[in-house]
Amino acid sequence: MVFAHPRADSLSAALRDAAKAALEARGHTVELRDLYAEGFRPELTADEFVSFRDGRGELDGVEDHVAALRRAEALVLVHPTWWYGMPAMMKGWFDRIWAPGVAFRIGPGAIEPLLTNIRRIAVVTTYGSPTWLLWLIGRIDRKLVGRGIARLCARGCKVEWLSLTRMDHRTREECAAFVQRVGAHFARW
Repeated sequence: MVFAHPRADSLSAALRDAAKAALEARGHTVELRDLYAEGFRPELTADEFVSFRDGRGELDGVEDHVAALRRAEALVLVHPTWWYGMPAMMKGWFDRIWAPGVAFRIGPGAIEPLLTNIRRIAVVTTYGSPTWLLWLIGRIDRKLVGRGIARLCARGCKVEWLSLTRMDHRTREECAAFVQRVGAHFARW
């Protein structure tokens, strides 16, 4: 489980806790990576970029993230959606961890997925936008995860999306109901 929100008292944190508790109650081992709490550095350095481009894939300082990803059978991403995408912290996690040699290999004719151990990817997120606006702009975030990340790196995995729209207009009761819905979803895993 990878979590990206700067506040420990956020709705996203409550969603993380509900998902984690439900999964653990079902007997799953959950490795939680709280990117803000651990001070994860999201920016890809020039040296890392050159290393990835040249095929060396030097992963100094993120080996534990790579090892956890290689062990994972499922991936749960919990984050708010800002500007129609994942927070920069989460995007930086993908930039640095889902590197050539870790998530994929560039083969002679196509990209070869290397994370075939991942059978499910679930995204738990919130939006300030109404649903109609997300459809109008084309659900950019869902395309990134479903058509890009999952197909290229964990081909054949199931992608699940749990979301709450119109965050700025939700009551406490509506937010609590979404937290319960998330917990119930993962209680069926």
